[in-house]
Amino acid sequence: MKRLLPQPLFSVFLWLVWLLLNNSAAPGHLLLGALLALALPLFTVRFRPDRPRLRKPLKLLGYIAVLLWDIVLANLTVARLILGPTGRLRPAFIRLPLELRNEFAVVVLANTLSLSPGTVSADLSPDRRTLLIHFLDVDDPKQAIAHIKQRYEKPLQEIFEC
Repeated sequence: MKRLLPQPLFSVFLWLVWLLLNNSAAPGHLLLGALLALALPLFTVRFRPDRPRLRKPLKLLGYIAVLLWDIVLANLTVARLILGPTGRLRPAFIRLPLELRNEFAVVVLANTLSLSPGTVSADLSPDRRTLLIHFLDVDDPKQAIAHIKQRYEKPLQEIFEC
């Protein structure tokens, strides 16, 4: 069964998204959506990395809550910065040395930073030990690095690494 349906939840998700995008539960859409939902995971299973192991799943819920709160605050901050005098902006590229070794955790960190308005993950070094981040406005680069490490990297280490 695992070979025919490698990711059952993903298949259900694809099927529901298909129905929502078509805004129809007609028999043709139900059937075509089901066929796509079954076929796509079969064709793409070899492209997916190993499934990440959550060491502390409850900590992940806290991380998501912190992330959502930080996104709201960052939206307000960026709106204030953009609507104010733009001459006061201090954009900068900062290299963040990574302690994370789990590749999936590094991807989550990079996406976390890109989701928060005002920061964008720009590059990952070939050795995967340094993340280049662009800040829209940064006062103290060392303080920004410390904030990211404490707020995001440390919890991700607890969630995904030993």
